[in-house]
Amino acid sequence: MPVMPDRWIIDMSRNHGMIEPFSENQVRQGISFGVSSYGYDISLADEFKVLDTTGLAVIDPKADLSAHYRDITAPSILVPPNSFVLGRTREYFRIPRDILVICLGKSTYARCGVIVNVTPLEPEWEGFVTMCIANTSPLPVRLHAGEGIAQILFLQASESCRISYKDKKGKYQAQQSITLSRMTECVEEEDK
Repeated sequence: MPVMPDRWIIDMSRNHGMIEPFSENQVRQGISFGVSSYGYDISLADEFKVLDTTGLAVIDPKADLSAHYRDITAPSILVPPNSFVLGRTREYFRIPRDILVICLGKSTYARCGVIVNVTPLEPEWEGFVTMCIANTSPLPVRLHAGEGIAQILFLQASESCRISYKDKKGKYQAQQSITLSRMTECVEEEDK
């Protein structure tokens, strides 16, 4: 499974709309984003969801927690110690059928105790990427919208998959905003 180089990322984005908006060069104003040698540094949008734990005893991924999240639009956000926010990429992705994408946090934030968690972007998935950004430090950490937050790597399979994310009509396909767990939809359907 080879890691795809900058030339491939540029061609797929410029000619096939794989990443929009797309920065063909690495933008180094603030925390860098754009094409790197073997990846793409994604940037953070100015939309966030912050969990209000008032009245919650546990965070259950199968529960509908939407009433406990506040939407914030801002050029930056302060993440309290030992807490997290949900954010999304500025970029919209269209993943090819023979590609799997993995995401790793940027070293600038990692050195501040920030962990970025994104599950793999599956073949033929598309949308804005929702990410959990956790502050493991003992102090608040500021996140900056419009700047780099993580790097993605494109892994090409030796052959196309039998069933892609699009084929199975995945529940996060074509998400347009920060998307909370849709596990509750599955639970409700099972109850019917």
